This record gives sequence, C-alpha cells and structure tokens, in this order.
Amino acid sequence: MNAHAGAPRVRDGGSAHWWRRLRAGLRGWGGVGAMAFLCALAVTAALLLPLSQPAGDGAPAGHGVTRAVQARADDCEDPQDRSLSPSGGAGKTPTIDAVKAREDRRLVVGVDTNSYRWGYLDPNNPSGDLEGFDIDLVHRIAEDLLGDRDAVRFKAIPTSRRIEAIQKGEVDMVVRTMTITCDRLEQVAFSAPYFVTGQQVLAPKTSQVTGFDKSLADRKVCSARGSTAYDNLEAGRKEGVLPDSTDIRTTVPNQLDCLVKLQLGEVDAVVTDGALAASQAAQDPAIELKGGLFTDEYYGVAMKRGSDDLVRRVNRILEDYVEDGGWAASYEKWLHPTMDTDGRKSASATPPEADYA
Repeated sequence: MNAHAGAPRVRDGGSAHWWRRLRAGLRGWGGVGAMAFLCALAVTAALLLPLSQPAGDGAPAGHGVTRAVQARADDCEDPQDRSLSPSGGAGKTPTIDAVKAREDRRLVVGVDTNSYRWGYLDPNNPSGDLEGFDIDLVHRIAEDLLGDRDAVRFKAIPTSRRIEAIQKGEVDMVVRTMTITCDRLEQVAFSAPYFVTGQQVLAPKTSQVTGFDKSLADRKVCSARGSTAYDNLEAGRKEGVLPDSTDIRTTVPNQLDCLVKLQLGEVDAVVTDGALAASQAAQDPAIELKGGLFTDEYYGVAMKRGSDDLVRRVNRILEDYVEDGGWAASYEKWLHPTMDTDGRKSASATPPEADYA
C-alpha cells in the first residue's frame, strides 16, 4: 500500500504526468470462468506444491557488498520511487555471476500459480506451462540475463511467504503481484514499479456491500496473510473508515483461498488488489467488484537486499520491456479482457513512470 493519497503516476509517450485518482473502479467483468474453472486451477496448483520446497544445492544467496543501499522506511512517502538506477551490466555483478555459474544455470523465481491471467496453470493448455502477465515478465528477465527465456525454475510461493523465501535464499526474486511498501523495503529490495492498481472490495452481486465503507458492518472480510489488503483493513477500522464490527479475522496463505471462501459463503467480502479482483470476478459471474479503488498499489520485482547489481539490471530490463512494446503486448493478451470494459482503458493499461533513489 502506498500511504499517500496522490494519484498513480504512469507513463505516457515516455514523459511523466499525473493521472486523476482512479475512482471509477473496475466493473462488469462477466462470467467467463465460473466454479469449474476455479476448481481446475486449485487442482493444478496443488501439483506444484513440491516446487515450494527449499532449493537445496545451487539455491540463490546474497553476494557481494552493498554499495548503494535502497532508502530506508524512515520518512518514506513514495516507496515506488526508491529503487536503484538502471544499469546495463557493466562493472561488478556478483549476484548475476553467481546465477550464471550454477550447474543448473537457471533463474529461480517465486511466482503465483493460481492467479488467473497473472500466474496460473490453464487446464486447457496441453503444454502445462505457467501463463500470465507476471510469467511473461519472468521470461523476459531470464532471456536478458541468461540468453534463454526458458532458463527459469518456477517456485510456487504463497502470499504469506514471499519475503521469507527471498530472505532465506530460496529464490533469486519474487514476481508475484507484490506491492512496494515502506515496511517491505526494510526487508527486501525492489525494482522500479512495473504495474499500478489499487485495493478494491469483491462481493456477491446480490450483496448489499457497496465498497470499502460502512456497508462492511457486521460482515466477515477475507484477506491474504502478509498482504497490503490486511494492513488496509486494520487501518480502516482504526481510522473509523470501517465499523468496529467489521470482522477481519479471516486470513489465508493464498489470495485465491479468499475467493473460495466467498463462493462457499464462509465470508461476505474479499479485499485485494483491483487487478487481481478483476480476474477473479471474470471467473465467477455471481460476484463483482464493489466501489472504486481506495489505495495506490505499485507492483515491483522483489529481490534480496544487497543484490544491487541484480536490481539495477532488472530495472534496465523493465525500461526496455516498456520501450520495445513487450509490456503493452503482454497487457493486451492477459489483462485487457478483464480490466478494460465498456470501451474504456483502465489507468492500469499504462505502465507506471519510474523515478529512482
């Protein structure tokens, strides 16, 4: 979560400008999936459980001495602007060299395997490969670093373990709809932002819930452990935006588990990023987004603190990815069907402008 109330900053023709705050929200995603598809996702995701175990020999670890430390959370107002400036790989690259020196010679990346259109296994895809917007980005990073887009070992990482997996050296990076926040900057390093969205409420179409407001009184609300959604729910109650009777005790390891609980009637609403919620609403015609976006959320690639050479190189890759049209092509393929409705482009359809520490 980005605590300040300013509107998301996005790219437009290579120059930065401020968009008006996202108010309209994302509405009207119809039933292209439904429960059968969700169940198929749950089954296929379960097949990847072994991938979430520690890597063993060749597992990534931090290397080298930090020369330029990312800004601390103290007095942090714009965490998405705290990453290191890009580099093309000149100079010492101890973290990248360690990846290249592995016998396996693959990038180890923590991802989601059950977020529709972000990182998921499509049961109708005979290849059995992971697909989605985040997966496209991982392939692009691997292609630039190792010369092979498929030189990746994907590891299924639940929402609640994203930071731990990085700190313990189980993965080189996490590319998993992970919001850049001041608190997280104390624990991991982030790239510049590659996507902007905001938090939103998901509930049944028949529900009287209207958004992140008093309509959540006496309602059970689900969120993922370790997510900005839970932080927002806690803050909302403390600040009086939500009634004290809003029950926020239901938390789950993976965000998709909230959708299952909502469909089973175990909770009344879900709070998550609007971009993820849009994809989930597309899976079930009985649910919809309620109200507009109420935060700014900037996704970044998370890496181990001290891996400055990798952070700088990823930032260079992100800039190239936007400039050569790769980002736009991936958005059009995966996210346009659920996020751009009624002939209108979502503000998320434009990549965020990067500022560096």
